[in-house]
Amino acid sequence: MCGIAGIVERDADRPVASQRLAAMVEALRHRGPDDAGQVALPGAGIGMRRLSIIDVQGGRQPFASEDGTVHLVGNGEIYNHSALRAQLAARGHAFATGSDVEVALHAYEAWGEGFVRHLHGMFALALWDARSRTLVAARDRAGEKPLYYAPTANGLLLASEIKALLVCPDVSREVDLEALDQFLTYEYVITPRTIFSAIRRLPAAHYLVYRDGRLSVARYWDASAVTPRRWSDEEAASALRHTLRRAVSRQSMSDVPLGAFLSGGLDSSTIVAMMAEASGRSGPAVNTFSMGFADGSYNELPHARRVAERFRTRHREGTVEPDVAELFDRLIVHVDEPFADVSLFPTFLVSEIARAHVTVALSGDGGDELFGGYDTYEADRLARRISAVVPRTAAAALAGVTSLFPPSEKKKGLVNKLKRFATGLTEAPPEIEHYRWMTYLGPAAKQRLYTPALRAALAGADAYRPVREALRSAGTDDLLNRQLYTDLGIYLADDILVKVDRMSMATSLETRAPFLDVDVMELAFSMPGHLKIRGGERKYVLKRAMAGALPRSILRRSKEGFSIPMKNWLKRDLAPLMHDLLAPARVSRRGWFDARAVTTLIDAHLGGRENHAHVLFSLMVLERWAQACLDPPHRGS
Repeated sequence: MCGIAGIVERDADRPVASQRLAAMVEALRHRGPDDAGQVALPGAGIGMRRLSIIDVQGGRQPFASEDGTVHLVGNGEIYNHSALRAQLAARGHAFATGSDVEVALHAYEAWGEGFVRHLHGMFALALWDARSRTLVAARDRAGEKPLYYAPTANGLLLASEIKALLVCPDVSREVDLEALDQFLTYEYVITPRTIFSAIRRLPAAHYLVYRDGRLSVARYWDASAVTPRRWSDEEAASALRHTLRRAVSRQSMSDVPLGAFLSGGLDSSTIVAMMAEASGRSGPAVNTFSMGFADGSYNELPHARRVAERFRTRHREGTVEPDVAELFDRLIVHVDEPFADVSLFPTFLVSEIARAHVTVALSGDGGDELFGGYDTYEADRLARRISAVVPRTAAAALAGVTSLFPPSEKKKGLVNKLKRFATGLTEAPPEIEHYRWMTYLGPAAKQRLYTPALRAALAGADAYRPVREALRSAGTDDLLNRQLYTDLGIYLADDILVKVDRMSMATSLETRAPFLDVDVMELAFSMPGHLKIRGGERKYVLKRAMAGALPRSILRRSKEGFSIPMKNWLKRDLAPLMHDLLAPARVSRRGWFDARAVTTLIDAHLGGRENHAHVLFSLMVLERWAQACLDPPHRGS
């Protein structure tokens, strides 16, 4: 696990300033506290910070080809490196280290720009080929490892995180207002946009080529290309069990201590069960880590403990306290752009606990997006049935009735579910399907909140376009698989994996997700939707695969989600911070939002009449980010 950075000059004969490259690399120290390395050449320079996982002593980067014409840096792990090493050695390639990442360099020598198709793992890579004066950079298929780039007047900059690009004064900090609108809609910005107009995120399963001042981006893998198969229930469950077991085994490779996050949900419990199975009775106990809350409706620790006891893990846990004001300031700034998924707090804290004992942690991320774990899929099916027999005016009337009920302080519950369902049914366009329940600020609310200047700047913008395009690109008439494909490319890649990468790497912890192994993903998309949700039962095939291995109580549990009681905390512990960040003078100074509309939202939330936690927290995040990245005293910091 590392952080990488690179500079390519438009003038291929111009030497790269090593001090500039070093400053970019230093900004990524948290991603790799163990080592640093860089090479500055005429035309290009690449560098990295290293968290030593494989070949701790010998795997220093950048790697160079035998003739010294190709240099490479990489972040992540190549899980099939042993097989590739043998294949490449048979073709005459000589390896200088035992590092898994070095394999990528020789794969490029053997197969050219298509080398990335041969790599199975989680990675972000950048290489400079001095012979053709070409930079090639790539991300893994699911987007576990990040990579950003910024074209400039003099060439191209790239890095694992935005903060490494912002140390360069020629990278503009102009705000992309369409990205800001996306953020208020979804709580995150959708690839390839970032909050900065000058910076873009390389999409998952893509690679870029920069040569002679020209930039091109291409896709090398797509879940929509997977051929559907006919499966019996037992064949599908058996294949999933076998493929997951192999993925967990591959991703358990490490020369340093390893553990797992354990929420007590089906996905993380599955990973822990397979780790324990691989370890066996004579092997070391699996290290597991959990995070809970004092609020009982949010606390999943009892379920995690049940799994830990079942598999005799070495279990450690912590509790998230409501006084997270100091943590808010630290983490919001660290992410580099507005990001309002409140589960970033427990993700950081559980990573902190884990890092005190291990260097690598496996997670259950991806299980929901592959096997139908979210209630939004069922909400969409129910909405389709209702719309077939109930006029839209009647649905609007239902929404009006549910709005009369005050929100509950519990995590879920009948009233909260009804209010959320009715809101999604009436306030978002039906063509975005299940994303109607994955958005938090609709057109009417934006009309009230946005200033005339912001509304004018967004004329013609469409925050829903990326979702519609993803749904159309899925290449299937299987409703559920179309929605899972969209979640794999948007919600998982731009929310879940961003959160996990930034929060774990903030503690210098590497995380791995066996569900996102390419073999598991392709197996999942070869299965029809009825194997994933059947008769209202979510993750049907995964539950069948794990029957007998996991406690029945875990198999029967409903999806809870890794969330926190933010709506309650904003009324009490975090209310002073909210008032400070969203003071009318601050809001007016930005020029984006109507200060009176923001005050109305605050008053309704504090009065218990409405739950505006999603919008208010997003506005708080946006203001704190703007203070750090846009206000003059912080420029260049």
